[in-house]
Amino acid sequence: MALTGCSSSPPPLPKQPDAPTSKAVVTTLGADLDKTDHRVGAALVAIERNADKPKVVVAESRLAQSYLPAPPEADVAFAMARATKADPIDYKKQMEFGRKLATAVTLAWERLEADQKEAARVSQLKDARIVELTAEVERVKREASDNIWTLAGVGIAAIGAIATAFAGPKVGIPLLLSGAAIGAFPFVVDSPYWNYIAGGTLTLAAGLGIYWLWDRVRDSANAPYEPPQK
Repeated sequence: MALTGCSSSPPPLPKQPDAPTSKAVVTTLGADLDKTDHRVGAALVAIERNADKPKVVVAESRLAQSYLPAPPEADVAFAMARATKADPIDYKKQMEFGRKLATAVTLAWERLEADQKEAARVSQLKDARIVELTAEVERVKREASDNIWTLAGVGIAAIGAIATAFAGPKVGIPLLLSGAAIGAFPFVVDSPYWNYIAGGTLTLAAGLGIYWLWDRVRDSANAPYEPPQK
């Protein structure tokens, strides 16, 4: 791993709960449910406090029902049988069941809120991991490109060394310099001064070109006149 320059695998991310990542979804739904529960509960309190007023009882009952979905016929039949029997023991049992159910719903809602926070946290970790992996892929691509330039530079430099030994410095030294330039190319390009280097190189090349052209014109103008031979 150290020789190849590869980093160890990042730690695994925690499991994301099956819950929405947006807090607004849970908050809005919770507010609507709370409003429904409060309106129904308030209507039932009004019914209890106005039990001697049949019209108020009917009106408040219908109002409470408007906040709830229509109950199944089986539940309606069960409630009607309970009302007909009017057994205090049955009412006590149903009230205990209702309190337990309300507690279970409250605990489930609190767990949903906690899962939503954890889902949002894990989602942010995933987004950060995506950014990290994308940067790692770009780094590997860049290193692979740099290695290609380095190998090419080493190859040209090796040929230059052989040429220097067998063909002389006039042939080998330009190849050695070319190999060094090729190997250094990716590092120069990645340098923050690349724009200045490129601009300076182009300016220097243009100046040398202009000077070469001016020198040729000057030599041509100063050359001695030689009459054509007959």
